[in-house]
Amino acid sequence: MIPSPFRDTLTVGLLAGGRATRLGGLDKAWLLRDGVSQVERLRERFAAHASRVLVSANCDLPRYAHARIEAIPDRHPDTGPLSGLDALAAATTTPWLFTLPVDALHVDASVLARLVDAAGDTGASAEDDDGLQPLVALWPVAALRVAAAGALTGDDFSVRGLQRALGMCTLRFAQVRFGNLNTPDDLVRAGVTHD
Repeated sequence: MIPSPFRDTLTVGLLAGGRATRLGGLDKAWLLRDGVSQVERLRERFAAHASRVLVSANCDLPRYAHARIEAIPDRHPDTGPLSGLDALAAATTTPWLFTLPVDALHVDASVLARLVDAAGDTGASAEDDDGLQPLVALWPVAALRVAAAGALTGDDFSVRGLQRALGMCTLRFAQVRFGNLNTPDDLVRAGVTHD
């Protein structure tokens, strides 16, 4: 469990700003497992470990508002996940931002706790058995704001490049797969449905 003083310095950012092209137009945020949407499941999972949970989203913003989920659109569309990181960093009022994709099935508070321990002053990102997972990361917000602005100005939209520029460490999670929902087979294996 993350110490309560750290909770006050942390925002959780769920990245849900994609175009929904991989799954034929299905919005990953609203895919259902056991009747609960991914975005609501992750918000509940991390709400006790952060002062605020934000969602980077570009579609269906009224639906987020109706669900009482704080969602913010990208400020620089069409720049991939970097635009979501930029939007989250701009909206974050705490020194630290923990990010994860909205379709991360098996990221929980234990992953966050390990990243907190590894982060130092420069932050940490994760690697699981499927490889690097740069969007599962703990970011120093002030540095992220500056670095993201520079990357967007320079047309370098690589999240890994951004992390290298910040000097973030990579933490290996052995015998773990965080899981993502990118194909119809992924949905079947995860028991995911849609409305």
